[in-house]
Amino acid sequence: MSSEAERAGVELTNLDQPLSPDAGATKRDLVDYLDAVADRILPGLRDRPLTVLRVLRGRAPFMQKNVPKYTPDWVKTVTMWAESSHRDVRYALCDDRRTLLWLANQRAVEYHPTLGLADDIYRPTHLVLDLDPPPDSNFSAVVAAAALVRQALSDCGLSGAVKTSGAKGVHVFVPVDDNAPVEDVAAATRALAARAEALDPDCATTAFIVEDRAGKVFIDSTRSGGATVVAAYSPRLRAGTPVSFPVDWSDLDRISPRDFTVHTALDALAGRDPWQQAMPGPQRLPEDLIAHGRTIPVARVAAMHEGKRRARARRAAD
Repeated sequence: MSSEAERAGVELTNLDQPLSPDAGATKRDLVDYLDAVADRILPGLRDRPLTVLRVLRGRAPFMQKNVPKYTPDWVKTVTMWAESSHRDVRYALCDDRRTLLWLANQRAVEYHPTLGLADDIYRPTHLVLDLDPPPDSNFSAVVAAAALVRQALSDCGLSGAVKTSGAKGVHVFVPVDDNAPVEDVAAATRALAARAEALDPDCATTAFIVEDRAGKVFIDSTRSGGATVVAAYSPRLRAGTPVSFPVDWSDLDRISPRDFTVHTALDALAGRDPWQQAMPGPQRLPEDLIAHGRTIPVARVAAMHEGKRRARARRAAD
């Protein structure tokens, strides 16, 4: 590899290679974009164990948690035990522009930080609801479901900020104070999803099993307890290289997720940091909301038991 440029002490290479056949963007476009939004994206990455989606030439895209052995010494890392894989994982901490540029040069396109900080990833700083539309639906369906979530928050005296996911859905972030343990944050998330669904069950659903969603927008309440969510301003490895972009609630019905890409997002920002501007301060979760959530089964667990029940029923029918 020949060096083509250097920024912040990072040697950049092969900048004119496309990220993917349908990305409509090169590695240079990725580096330039991330460099331009560094001051905006870094606050959401700082001190949080980071998973990235990388795309290398001739290989399928892959999610990377463990930093590679050739990672420079100046890249901050944190080693944590991963229960799912039963091993220590050495995560990058993307705390500065130099690290961000190094990751971009590694063709890290997507940036997925944990909801908790490195000193306790199981204490989320934000409650998150992920709104996922059914296939082939119009974005207006997501907008309608987001309005239900906003109403459910307002009914509880809470407020949040919304951003496009960079795909077809949106993410609603609600900053929470450090009074509630992770189990209570997870319970409140389930309760908010259920209350939003109850406002218009023809529009939204909390059904975790895809076949049970009946063409409705899925309000995913499972982002808690060490989970990751794609960062605001992060590119996504999809056709056109869209960006997860903050949107004012009042503008949600006037935009399309395709409006924001690595080529167009900077003009849309117009020098602002709408994610920081829209984000309210940390809020205390109401006790009645937490109590409601405790009565709702954890979606993944309930779905697992239901899947087993259906499999037994199928075997009995056969």
